[in-house]
Amino acid sequence: MSAQTNTNSNKENTKSIGRFLKETKGELKKVHWPNKKELTKYTGVVLMTCLFMTVLVWAVDSGIGFLLKLMLNR
Repeated sequence: MSAQTNTNSNKENTKSIGRFLKETKGELKKVHWPNKKELTKYTGVVLMTCLFMTVLVWAVDSGIGFLLKLMLNR
């Protein structure tokens, strides 16, 4: 009896995986994929944001380190 149930379970899993892949393919067709110009623009925005955040974190870290040195030396 458990072998019967296991076989049915495998068939249901195969059907659900197939349905999932079919639905995923349908959803990917709805996506607006950027063209080369948009992709270049978006990449530049991401790189500039990363650079800005890196400089910001460095500045805050340096400032806190400087203040700690002043407080601990006195």
